[in-house]
Amino acid sequence: MKYVDWLTSGSHIILKQWCDSSDRKFKKRFSALEVTQREILGAILATSSLANSKGVQDYEQFVQAFPSTRYAAWREEINLYRDQKLALSSSKLVRFQPTSGSSEQIKFIPYTKQFLDELDHAIAPWLASLYRKCPELQSGTHYWSVSWLPESQREVLKDKNLNDDSALLGIGKRVLSKFTQAVPSNIAFAANADDALFATICYLVANRNLAMISVWSPTFALQLLDRLEVMQQEVAEVLQRGTWGIRQLSLKQVDAPHCPKSADCLINSSNGHEIDFKKLWPKLSLVSSWDTAGSKAWANKLQQRLPHVQFEGKGLWATEGVVTIPYDQHYPLAYQSHFYEFEYLEGEKQGQIIPSWKLKKGDVVSPIITSGNGLLRYCLDDCLRVTDFLEQIPCFEFQGRRFGVDLVGEKLAPETAQQLLSQLNQTESKAISLLAIDTEQQVKPFYCVLFEGDIHHSIDSSYIDELLRENFHYELARNLGQLDQPQIRQANNGWNAYKKLVMFDGIIEGNIKPEPLKKVSLNSLEQL
Repeated sequence: MKYVDWLTSGSHIILKQWCDSSDRKFKKRFSALEVTQREILGAILATSSLANSKGVQDYEQFVQAFPSTRYAAWREEINLYRDQKLALSSSKLVRFQPTSGSSEQIKFIPYTKQFLDELDHAIAPWLASLYRKCPELQSGTHYWSVSWLPESQREVLKDKNLNDDSALLGIGKRVLSKFTQAVPSNIAFAANADDALFATICYLVANRNLAMISVWSPTFALQLLDRLEVMQQEVAEVLQRGTWGIRQLSLKQVDAPHCPKSADCLINSSNGHEIDFKKLWPKLSLVSSWDTAGSKAWANKLQQRLPHVQFEGKGLWATEGVVTIPYDQHYPLAYQSHFYEFEYLEGEKQGQIIPSWKLKKGDVVSPIITSGNGLLRYCLDDCLRVTDFLEQIPCFEFQGRRFGVDLVGEKLAPETAQQLLSQLNQTESKAISLLAIDTEQQVKPFYCVLFEGDIHHSIDSSYIDELLRENFHYELARNLGQLDQPQIRQANNGWNAYKKLVMFDGIIEGNIKPEPLKKVSLNSLEQL
């Protein structure tokens, strides 16, 4: 066994032992949900500056003292926190993690030591479940997605751990995970998205022991496979030479992989156009990505491209915290991580907020989390349905975003759409709605602006794209090729056209209301 292979296997053995230990603790308290959750809340309140200032010590006092919140309620405090003029938690601050928004409106979520420990309590049983599901993972390397960081965000964000999924692990697991990683994290700092994607592909092909690919959006994994087939000759040349060639300047922070044997394998796995991925990655055993709501069709397509590989969906993770994890064919609440409440979205209890231990099968709810980063009763605005229970632990299915649109992970909010429409209408055009086009894998998804009447000569698809790119995750999705160029549609009567669109997708006319951001099908759009 080569030294590198020995190091990989040894790291997996230690990681698995750690994860199995956490998993035993995870299972042990399946029948003690309320007790566990109250203990977690107590630990969070003990470090919360706001809770301490109000003398809040238990759940009953907690719900009386604090309303449910969204980021806008925290923006001022977080800005002060970033300027070191205020602390929301006594736990040591590690960094601020950005989520969606323009450069001026990025949401910065504080990541404290306590918060990272909470994430670790979810990651460890998830990894234990992965090792159980697919023992082959112990003998190979893993690709945990590393996203390219747009140039426009680098000065704002300034943190080399930002887009590396392995950075969410505790320090010990993180060190070990580096010996099991197929792709170095510094590809995030390539000069452009195309070169970052190319470098990722080169490292994946160079790795003959690749056992797992873990990404968030299945469209990103499909993009990797498609681009590999297009770029296979250039990839082979890099692996043969061990240099980036014409991409050297862009990838100066990343060493090029030198592996002539892998180059030969790539050539031997291809007919010149299509690649036999089973032949290329003989140890590839599992792919993980989103597979619900808007991602379902794309996940199915990904499975079709890799039929020999096991597939697993993702739990519900947000920058603000974790809600569910994939675990033994279920998606249970990560009940040992944060403190969880849920708002009813349907029925006679709509709007009521309850703790996790009062959930029932069939409930359609939105999670509210309180965590060790200092954010209390924070609404995630996702829609979940309770499917079953592991003893007392509720399991969920993700139904989609409560507000806004998320075709491939770009997370556009209605407020973003309204701002876009207002900017367009300053030209004396009449923009009616921003339409998110769900193409159901026929073509790349895209956005489309519906106008009424004449459109100002300064407005075209490129201009709309430029405005939308002010949103961090939209820019990333466009640069990675996950979203296509926006389009424009024009109608003499905007409201009638809008109604026609949404009615074609099955919405009753009496239930239609004008919305700045609306998800519609490609078939619906073709009716205009």
